[in-house]
Amino acid sequence: MAKKELDDSARVDEKTEATKKVKMAKQLDKAAKEAEKRDYQQMLYHLQVELVKLQRDMIAKGERILIIFEGRDAGGKDGAIKRIVEHLSPRETRVVALGKPSDRDRSSWYFQRYVAHLPAAHELVLFNRSWYNRAGVERVMGFCTEAEYQEFMETVPLFEQMLVRSGIRLLKYYLDISKKEQKKRLKARQTDPLKQWKLSPIDEQSIKHWEEYSVARNEMFARTHHALAPWYIVRADDKRLARLNVIKHILTQFQYVDKEEAITLPNPDVVFPYDETYLRDKKIAP
Repeated sequence: MAKKELDDSARVDEKTEATKKVKMAKQLDKAAKEAEKRDYQQMLYHLQVELVKLQRDMIAKGERILIIFEGRDAGGKDGAIKRIVEHLSPRETRVVALGKPSDRDRSSWYFQRYVAHLPAAHELVLFNRSWYNRAGVERVMGFCTEAEYQEFMETVPLFEQMLVRSGIRLLKYYLDISKKEQKKRLKARQTDPLKQWKLSPIDEQSIKHWEEYSVARNEMFARTHHALAPWYIVRADDKRLARLNVIKHILTQFQYVDKEEAITLPNPDVVFPYDETYLRDKKIAP
């Protein structure tokens, strides 16, 4: 009897110890996440201060800046743009996210509805998706003809060259995520009531047409990456890391008064200019 009682007591002690270890591990994990969040928020604050400095200098010089954000559905474009514009002057900052083209839009020059939103002097404009819809969703989902697609691919480099030569500073970012991460984020949109406004019928087709989107993306890079307006790839599975490094990369593209060079250097494994070799070695998600 005494031996049984000792064995039972030992099992209880082992279970208690195991419970303590699990609890401690959870506490450490929670503490690590909270510390990581604090570090992220602190760095974001410093980078947003730099963005305010950049905008102040841009306004003084009368510059025009256009930043295009493209990427797969649930790639993190909304979140990145939100952090960029959060503390900027609303009078000189505009976010453009155009809806489905109207019948009039479809009968007009393709670039016409975008031209109306280009920046004037002192303005920063961010396109949450852009004319590259034709190279992506329109191509994959059959919303444009083959002739319309080829016309776009042949003329968009010329169009962008005109913009740059007119004095617009043009930056193009593609937020790249893995298929696994896209599935996770799209599922969150379905279950989180605060994210359901992001749901669209196209989202349901994103995973189904993953390979077709990859082919369209790769052709877009090959035909529209050029010296005056190169593509920059952002590896965005980690949202926070992507946001910080996009902001850093934007800041590296400009010289402005009181710039803190030390904090504006992006991680080259997170943001980098497009190169075909990155498709072969899967640095860009296949």
